[in-house]
Amino acid sequence: MEYVADVRKEGRATLIEFRDCPGCQTFAEGDEDVAMVAQEALEGWLEAHLVGSAAPPRPETTVTAPRKQLAVPVSPSLAIAMQIRWRRQELGWSQADLGKALKVTRQQAASLEDPDANLRLSTLEKTAEALQMNLSIDFRPSVKAKFAHA
Repeated sequence: MEYVADVRKEGRATLIEFRDCPGCQTFAEGDEDVAMVAQEALEGWLEAHLVGSAAPPRPETTVTAPRKQLAVPVSPSLAIAMQIRWRRQELGWSQADLGKALKVTRQQAASLEDPDANLRLSTLEKTAEALQMNLSIDFRPSVKAKFAHA
C-alpha cells in the first residue's frame, strides 16, 4: 500500500503534501532523505487517526505527470491495521462485533487495529475469514521511492 505525495521546493527545503490525507504535510531540509521524511510523516498521521478511532482515508491519488510526485509506501503492519479498520467499518461492526466473530474479547479484537501489534499469520487468517476477505501475502524486491517528474 502506498500514498502519493506532491513534492515541491520551498526555498532550501522540500515541501511534501499528501492530497489523500488532509493536513498531512512536512518539510525535508536540504540534505534529508525526502522519501524517509515523507514516510515518517505519513505513518505518524495515519497512526494518529487509528489511535483516535477514526478510519484513515484510503489512498486514491495515483502518480501522474506533470506534477513532481513521490509514491510513499506504508509499513505492512500499519497497512494491515488500516485494512482491518476499513473492512470492519464497511460491515458496520464495532470492535465487540469483530471480537464475537473471532470468539475473542473486544480488547483482543481492538489489538488487530494496532500497528504495533505483532500478529501471527494464523490470527490474520482467522481475521480475514471473519471479515469475509481473502488474505494475500507476498514478498517483492525492494525498490527505492518512485518519483514522477514534470
